[in-house]
Amino acid sequence: MNISGMAVTTALPADGAEPGERYASRAAINSWIMFDWAAQPYFTLITTFVFAPYFATFVAATPAEGQSLWGFATGSAGLVIALASPVLGAIADASGRRKPWIAAFGALLVIGSSLMWLGKPGDAGVILPLLIAYGIATIGVEFATVFNNAMMPSLVPPHRIGRLSGTGWATGYVGGILSLILVLGFLAANPATGKTLFGLTPLFGLDPATHEGDRITGPLTGLWFVVFVLPMFLLTPDLPAKRSVRMALREGLIELRGTLRELPQRRSLATFLLANMIYTDGLVSLFAFGGIYAAGTFGWHTIEIGTFGMLLAIAGALGAWIGGKLDDRVGPKAVIATSMTVLLLSIIMILMVDKDSILFVSVTPPVPGGGLFAAPAEKAYLILGCLIGGAGGPLQAASRTLLIRMAPKDRITQFFGLFALTGKVTSFVGPLLIGFITAVTASQKAGMAVLVLFFVAGLALLSRVRD
Repeated sequence: MNISGMAVTTALPADGAEPGERYASRAAINSWIMFDWAAQPYFTLITTFVFAPYFATFVAATPAEGQSLWGFATGSAGLVIALASPVLGAIADASGRRKPWIAAFGALLVIGSSLMWLGKPGDAGVILPLLIAYGIATIGVEFATVFNNAMMPSLVPPHRIGRLSGTGWATGYVGGILSLILVLGFLAANPATGKTLFGLTPLFGLDPATHEGDRITGPLTGLWFVVFVLPMFLLTPDLPAKRSVRMALREGLIELRGTLRELPQRRSLATFLLANMIYTDGLVSLFAFGGIYAAGTFGWHTIEIGTFGMLLAIAGALGAWIGGKLDDRVGPKAVIATSMTVLLLSIIMILMVDKDSILFVSVTPPVPGGGLFAAPAEKAYLILGCLIGGAGGPLQAASRTLLIRMAPKDRITQFFGLFALTGKVTSFVGPLLIGFITAVTASQKAGMAVLVLFFVAGLALLSRVRD
């Protein structure tokens, strides 16, 4: 991907664009895309495939307790994000600039993720500090993403928004894949053999017995973000400053109040935000607990879960890239509906897969030393996981393009704040429900079954949205 060149703007012909409207250069666009590359390892390494399963399996007392605690932490961070996102978005629209906000919240991501190195196995004293660090990092990456998303309408004409969004998500998945390869191939080793997935001794003398290869994912995520977000800061143009932060705070809150009053008159947009609130909650919960669920069901460790994650990320990259093209061709609503249908069916099927059965038919369970994904149930879970990865990418990419098509351009950050609000205002509900039901029933499967309701409700609401 070419990221060289000057951050100049060039006039581009665009269907639906205002005459003479100017958009970003190719170098600026490619540099903006690098934000997704920079941020994705947090979701890949920390929240899904390496650190979260490690926390549930080796730091917490039991996998069920670990899933429950992780759910409470995810829900708490989501509540903070939900309450603050619209306000911050309104302030950013009034002040004009987005990059200072991305830098500030990116710093929280770096600090919080780096502190996860402290999570030694079996040490109950680190559980609370780890969960706090996870909350700080999650708040940082989510807020930074709000302001990064808001830069999209100034980069490309309206008829290319879908492709830009899909390419960004696909690029992020590729970054997640490479970060997983780095961790599994060179850093994280099987405690029993002391070797990585590539049969190597871990770099830097990382100790497999104390899971330093799992814990290093925190500092690695922070370093990765710092290095790869730089092109966006250097080459992608920001909007000019309009007014001071103090004045922007006052004006932003006034505008936000007016937007909230106006929202009931924008019924289709309000319905979409409500649908986004529900299905995003389900998707975030699914990604947050998929690795933990696999660890508890099949006894997978870092190498198995990480390899599973690489395959899902590959499926996600392909899905997001294809979804971006379909978005521009058939519209984002159709892409969202198709993606949700695939996710719903996949979750139902996953609930019918256990280590010794598939669709209630007995199969040979996994055996120690039986090879990577050798058991039939593991293969079935792998296939269903790839379907989830392939549908999750286009769902998220098409959701932000649908918002851009429906929201007023001069208040786009504010509406992305509302978008983040609806994506987070109930984001604590899914994890808390999973945590609560898992704790009460001591069953991971019972906790995950809640997610079916989220996608059914999301599909029902989406059917009433006019794009």
